[in-house]
Amino acid sequence: MKASEVKRGYVVEHNNTVYQVRAIERSSPTARGGNVTFRFTLYSVPGGNKYDLSLRADDDLKEVELARRQATFSYMDGENFVFMDDEDFSQYTLGAEIIGDNGGYITEGLGGCFVQLIDDQPVGLQLPQTVTLEVVDTPPELKGGTATKRPKPAKLSTGIEIQVPEYVGNGEKVLVSTVTGEFAGRA
Repeated sequence: MKASEVKRGYVVEHNNTVYQVRAIERSSPTARGGNVTFRFTLYSVPGGNKYDLSLRADDDLKEVELARRQATFSYMDGENFVFMDDEDFSQYTLGAEIIGDNGGYITEGLGGCFVQLIDDQPVGLQLPQTVTLEVVDTPPELKGGTATKRPKPAKLSTGIEIQVPEYVGNGEKVLVSTVTGEFAGRA
């Protein structure tokens, strides 16, 4: 697969190590004839060691064959996240090193997740594109300030903080993009 086709959440092999793609940065050079470069932030699977890799658009990356099982978040077991398979109800325990920053998007009963398995071992998690979270702490809307809507910080029920429009208040449910980590509308 070409580097330009790789998406966040994919699992790839590089130098005989398996990695999950956590972030992709695309940089286009300004000079004519320059190549588009992709910077991948990879985490080894299992283990979670960070690795940065830069490739040109046409460079090849080998996608690893892995099973994807649709699952629903069940409960926390200490630091571990336990998901239940939607089909056969088997449980997958994913440690904090696999979940990483995605922990801030996981709420009780969150469905539409995909647990990624290699040889029946859970190695990664793909979240739904958006999740619904509750605003627990955000400053009140500033009345009569300006006509422009300024974003303001809001702490969500899972502990993460995002920027929300001024009109969003405490106790409201909001949609958050798990891809960008940004406000995606009212729920």
